[in-house]
Amino acid sequence: LSIFVMKKIFLFVLALCSLYAGAQQADRFPLHQFDELTDTKPHDDATVWEQLKQTACFSWGSTDVRYRKLDVPDISRKSSLRLKGWRGERVNAQAVLWTKADLGKVRIEVSDLTNGKHRIPASAVKAGFVRYVMTDELNKDGQGGCGHRPNKADWDSSLVADMIDINLELPVKARTTQPIWMNVWIPSDSQPGIYRGKLSVSGEKLAKQSLVFEIKVSNRVLPAPADWKMYVDLWQNPYAVARYYQVPLWSKEHFDAMRPIMRMLADAGQRTITASIMHKPWAGQTQDHYDSMIFRMKQLDGTWKFDYTVFDKWVDFMMNEVGIDDLISCYTMVPWDLKFDYYDQATNRVLFVEAKPGDRVYADYWGTFLKDFARHLKAKGWFEKTAISMDERPLKDMQEAIKVVKAADPGFKIMLAGNYHAEIQSDLYYLCIPYGQVFPQEVKAERERKGQISTYYTCCTEAFPNIFTFSSPAEAAWTAIHAVAGGYDGYLRWSTMSWPLDPLRDSRFRTWAAGDTYCLYPGPRSSIRFERLVEGLQCCEKILLLREELTRRKATRALDKLNRLVGNFMPGNSTAKTAAAVVNELNDYVNSL
Repeated sequence: LSIFVMKKIFLFVLALCSLYAGAQQADRFPLHQFDELTDTKPHDDATVWEQLKQTACFSWGSTDVRYRKLDVPDISRKSSLRLKGWRGERVNAQAVLWTKADLGKVRIEVSDLTNGKHRIPASAVKAGFVRYVMTDELNKDGQGGCGHRPNKADWDSSLVADMIDINLELPVKARTTQPIWMNVWIPSDSQPGIYRGKLSVSGEKLAKQSLVFEIKVSNRVLPAPADWKMYVDLWQNPYAVARYYQVPLWSKEHFDAMRPIMRMLADAGQRTITASIMHKPWAGQTQDHYDSMIFRMKQLDGTWKFDYTVFDKWVDFMMNEVGIDDLISCYTMVPWDLKFDYYDQATNRVLFVEAKPGDRVYADYWGTFLKDFARHLKAKGWFEKTAISMDERPLKDMQEAIKVVKAADPGFKIMLAGNYHAEIQSDLYYLCIPYGQVFPQEVKAERERKGQISTYYTCCTEAFPNIFTFSSPAEAAWTAIHAVAGGYDGYLRWSTMSWPLDPLRDSRFRTWAAGDTYCLYPGPRSSIRFERLVEGLQCCEKILLLREELTRRKATRALDKLNRLVGNFMPGNSTAKTAAAVVNELNDYVNSL
């Protein structure tokens, strides 16, 4: 063969390999179309489905229910729905389509909402098919979801409705239930009144069917998320985004992929930027470990040099392109594995310092860095917005770390997400304690006077409330509202996008109950859990505004009832009611005022 022909064959083989690799990558990390995993649980058979009088049924459902994919839904069919909301509020609804025959590709449509000459445009409405992901269960004792799960077969697994797709077309197969989530973000300048619209589905084998809905828009206004009083701290993991989207870290493509995801957090009232200032601050516990956003080099002469290029890019992006700019939360001086990385110029290797808080080498390593970090932050104008943050660390370690921070620059803010310790709480600008712990009343009042932040968090520990993929949807709203009930300033969740290997199809992870590591999906796609969490955060803002108004008006009876209903969101209160019942009762009353 001639060299020319061999070259052509070589290039053809390379092209085939590239196409195959691309197909493999798309299959492993899908962003658009994908097939759900198989539901192996017992489900309604053909006999049950054939009893349907219509080939396909379409009805409003409940946002409190995760409808099973292969069962006929237990629904009293409704073709109309009434909702209420404040101007500036997002209102959720869920519709359900179920069929005994293959419908081919089905498409969603939404109309404008009209109120006489006034309207809410269809662009303010988001509707998407609710997709099914694999989930598992709590620990065998039912007390929580923490602990290693190396073998998925050891845990009861099933398909569950959670992810809200971005594709408006989806094949709907025979003997299938297909939920549709609808979210209406009422413009803040809307004229109060009753607005009516339609949610419709149609398909290759489905004549158009429509459901009517109306929203009674109040004259009250919910502030924009950036102006919410609630302190929302939902951790970000940029490393997971780079892996799943298959783009180089900190490249233009990486930031392009992150932008719409991070804006979803901004629209939920997010206040903090999660920054990692060391290698594996949490010992690589997630599928994609955090790396250091700051490069450390020990030079030939023994002095240190620090490069903040990545850190600056990340913070500038989050502040100026996303709009999250309250606090840069820098993790961590006290990691789970007490090893601290640096590049050693003399040996041309990455080395690690092994030291614990209280050791002289620990103080030298961190003290040198923090002094230079303070200098850099002040030059950027970010010093007042930065906190040196730790999580779930013992009291003694925290006391030693605080000494090092204050010695480097006494102006540094310090943050802890962990157990309440009276000995150090006054040193902590931002203290977030676990669900079930409370701030002493006098301490909380003093922290408020000093402008300090006092919040609470949940993680894998809680059987209730939680946002696992198998959790009741209303628990996400309950979780947020508990922040107001408990007198906290806000809520922290340790992860929103630490995706497992195949997050669009399988929410299970080798550690912790399914869904614990994320509530936003690649795409970006929202979830039932995330939408209900935002619902709860909005309710918190409404409660705070109403308390001020009712107190000012001396409307004692209304205020007492509001506080009584909010009190149901404390552990042990209203135990006879489900989370959904408690949330709905409060929402109904808040919207009646």
